[in-house]
Amino acid sequence: MLRLLIPLVIIRSIPHFCLQYDQVLSVLRLEWISGPDMSELHTSSQHLLGLIRTLSVRHLLLDMNTVPDLSLADQVWLGDHWMPELVTLTLERLVLVIDSFRVHNQLAIDALHDLVQPGIRFDAQYFPDSISAMDWLTDGSGRLPTLAAEWDARHGNAPQLVRSSWLPLTVTH
Repeated sequence: MLRLLIPLVIIRSIPHFCLQYDQVLSVLRLEWISGPDMSELHTSSQHLLGLIRTLSVRHLLLDMNTVPDLSLADQVWLGDHWMPELVTLTLERLVLVIDSFRVHNQLAIDALHDLVQPGIRFDAQYFPDSISAMDWLTDGSGRLPTLAAEWDARHGNAPQLVRSSWLPLTVTH
């Protein structure tokens, strides 16, 4: 086992999410990985806010294409608890990746955005795909090919990074 600080990592310590963090670019990208099981959305989302705050993330990509249709109860919880916290973070840019066929979640996101819009101090954009979203978030950084390769390998045989505390990270094979 090797302990070190790593500027580019896949994080699997928050249940139900797969996250990619680049310390140099201050970018956090995430996707929902629990399929239709939304039973732990609230708990995992609270942990996510803590991670964003701890890492002082400036650029956030939320891939909504893997999130099942949000129930009315989840929408109310997000509007009452999660979104008000999100707008207090030090974000500069937020990207929501969502395909045009995901109409239910698009409408839910629009309503949540409108709810907290007066408090938003960061640039929020919609993109249909992660590639163009990451390009915009990072201003076309030369680190994008490395980020893309790591993200593409996230479900493969790449080493998994497990957080025993927020940093340093422990690499396990």
